[in-house]
Amino acid sequence: MVETNADALIGRQTEARQLDALLEAAREGRGGALVLRGEPGIGKSALLSHLDEAATGFLVMRASGAEFEMELPFAALHQLLAPVTGRLTALAAPHRKALEIAFGLDTGMPDPFLVGVASLGLLAETARERPLLCVVDDAQWLDLASAKALAFLARRVSAEPIAVVFAVRDSSRLPELDELPGLTLQGLGERDARALLAAAVRAPLDERVRDRILAEARGNPLALLELPRTAGLAGMAGGFDQPASVPAAIEQSFGCRLGNLPAPARLLVTVAAADPIGDPGLLWRAAEVLGIDTAAAADSVPLVEFGTRIRFSHPLARSAAYRAAAPEERRRAHAALAAATDPVADPDRRAWHRAQASAGPDEQVAAELEASATRAQDRGGVAAAAAFLERSAALTTNPDLRVERALTAVQAKLSVGDFDAAADLLTTVPTDDPSQAARADLLRGRLSFVRRRGDEGPTAHLLRAAARLAATDPPRSRECYLDAIEMGLLIGGLDHVVEAAGKAPSPDGPASSADAVLTGLISLVGDGHAAAGEILRPILGDLDHEVWARRPSLGFMVAVELWDFDALYGIATRAVAAGREAGSFHALPIGLAMQAAATVHAGDFGAAMELISEEEAIAEATRAAPLVYPRLHLAALRGRRKEAAELFASVDPRMSLSVQWATAVLNNGLADYPAALEAAKQAVEYGAVGTASLALPELVEAAVRCGESELAAEALASLRERAQAGRQAWGLGVEACARALVTEDEAAYQEAIDVLDDSALVVYRARARLLYGEWLRRQGRRRDARAELRPAHESLSDLGMEAFAERAAGELRATGEHARSRSAQASDQLTMQEVHIARLVAEGATSKEVAAKLFLSPRTVDAHLRNIFRKLGLTSRRQLRDLPDIR
Repeated sequence: MVETNADALIGRQTEARQLDALLEAAREGRGGALVLRGEPGIGKSALLSHLDEAATGFLVMRASGAEFEMELPFAALHQLLAPVTGRLTALAAPHRKALEIAFGLDTGMPDPFLVGVASLGLLAETARERPLLCVVDDAQWLDLASAKALAFLARRVSAEPIAVVFAVRDSSRLPELDELPGLTLQGLGERDARALLAAAVRAPLDERVRDRILAEARGNPLALLELPRTAGLAGMAGGFDQPASVPAAIEQSFGCRLGNLPAPARLLVTVAAADPIGDPGLLWRAAEVLGIDTAAAADSVPLVEFGTRIRFSHPLARSAAYRAAAPEERRRAHAALAAATDPVADPDRRAWHRAQASAGPDEQVAAELEASATRAQDRGGVAAAAAFLERSAALTTNPDLRVERALTAVQAKLSVGDFDAAADLLTTVPTDDPSQAARADLLRGRLSFVRRRGDEGPTAHLLRAAARLAATDPPRSRECYLDAIEMGLLIGGLDHVVEAAGKAPSPDGPASSADAVLTGLISLVGDGHAAAGEILRPILGDLDHEVWARRPSLGFMVAVELWDFDALYGIATRAVAAGREAGSFHALPIGLAMQAAATVHAGDFGAAMELISEEEAIAEATRAAPLVYPRLHLAALRGRRKEAAELFASVDPRMSLSVQWATAVLNNGLADYPAALEAAKQAVEYGAVGTASLALPELVEAAVRCGESELAAEALASLRERAQAGRQAWGLGVEACARALVTEDEAAYQEAIDVLDDSALVVYRARARLLYGEWLRRQGRRRDARAELRPAHESLSDLGMEAFAERAAGELRATGEHARSRSAQASDQLTMQEVHIARLVAEGATSKEVAAKLFLSPRTVDAHLRNIFRKLGLTSRRQLRDLPDIR
């Protein structure tokens, strides 16, 4: 380990050695991240200086958050990566473009997480030559886009020679940092505090003076150094006004040292404090605007270094300089910086300085900020757009325009998850205009849904918006009613919503697809499936309908309700394609989850695992909750009792209906019919669109096996209504099989097998053969039973439906035939992510390409590949291509 001056940091030896260990691990290719937390002056900067000394052989890259740059997207990330942007050409084209857009070198809209992947790739390329130390100071002031990207890459450097260290006062506004390893700095103990004070103040100290300093500093090292300067040692002996906090005391000290400066020098410091870039050229131009003699003023300024960058000796020094200035001086400083900023090269920073210079409403500045918001949005800086719009609204003179800008700001804040700020801003918006009031209600509905709290549910806000718009904008009113129904399908309360939607205004002209879907869903609840099917079936048959593009989840649920597999798979596939094309990490996971669930029902469990793995990778990268229902579908049909039970027990209670359906399928496979019956009854009784439909055949099977013939007949009738309304092979085949169970009509079994003769419906065809074979064996027709059970067992085994396959094997044994044992599948030994990586590599993807797709570093992918090779007994990528169940 490299020798450092850890012992010279009074009271911080333990923390310094922890940082040394982080560096040593990075030298060995085991990267990591650490967040130093603590109040101002507690010693974070001293430890970062120690890091600089200890990082011999490292390329040290630095960035610093700035209080006045928090609204500018990717500002801090650009700072950090500036030394290595020459390596952009080594990245894949999409990643290179993402960073170029983020840094204003190209146009478009990058996703913060794609930027994070690209940043990780850029650092990994750089780290091929020597290890990297990335230091991010004042992280509490990071812009949100940079924070997401930096936290993302910090979580993924474990296989790279990269150390990432953040210094932050309070990370409460950046929950991304709270999930990284942290080290909170406490005040120095009495002994260490005395030692530091003695080292700093060489003159003899009166005991009362020393005790006063120690008491006021409360173990804060910077306070121990600065307090003696606040009022002098004589003043300390007699006492002085105690500030509200230690940081305030330090700021007071800095302020005192700056307060005695001549007016020109004080104004120069205010300008420097108002400009977080630290660009000397900009500072000198702004000083010229103000008529400041920069040579004379700069010579007399303490705490500020005027070099190739303008740097304050400590972040609190900058804060003290800015806060000490009178409001008029701050406005003059910002006005000068705006005048000195190139309106073509940096229009957004110029607009922000102009906004800070405004003492009251100013429509010209408000318009510039709105334009900045548009540019920020185009660059993926939704948080920046929200900030620009909020300030723009405050400076807008026209009342209607002010409301429009404020509502757009609320929408932007919702998009970045700043729910509390969105709610606060909504309370300030007057909404006398019906259209604006409706828009505000829609935003309240979204807010209520994502926060899952409030006096009213999300659907209440949507219904209010729809009612407001009924007279003035009927098409939008009907759209709102449809949104409310979709919300009701997702969270419950559908009957109430449909009752309200019955008052929707009629279309003036030809009905749109959305109008038809609204009418069909109202009919579904009021008139039943037969009437609704006549309306919805043609729209489900046309996957290019815009209504499904806008509401894929609604289309997915309707397709399940009417047992239309082609629509189910088609809507899901289109949603994935749209999500990929838009680069939307909100829409893409929804599409992936839907396609995974559809793929499970088509029997391609390997492809489903790949889709689930990708969705979970996005969820982990974005810190969102993964969409668990495709895993429930997969676990239910695979039939591994212990694995499935653990998953079911871990699921959020809001997914209880899906868990009940999955439990019914699992227990039917295991032939535990009483357990399956209880679970299926619960799933059906609630009547949720989609879930209840899937649960009906499980209820029929379990009820028949438990002798509940009346219950089975009722479930069959409900299933028949849905299948006939959809008129698709999936539903008609499943209904025929359920009818055969209830009526013991052999022709119905044969009908089910014939109707389900489609590769996409292989799961249901195999189950139909199993049920037919079981019935034949019970009829004593063992030879005929074997003719059905043998292909059923082979199909179920090949699919990986272990519980149903074992059930078929037991039935075969009962006919006197021994079932072949299922060959071990390669995917059985791998985790879901390893299956995904193996499939991608088998298709020819490089480690870099896999890393980009799964938000990992290439070295992490290589580590996973080593595990895969070890588990499967392979030695090369080429061998993966020869494993059929991987491909």
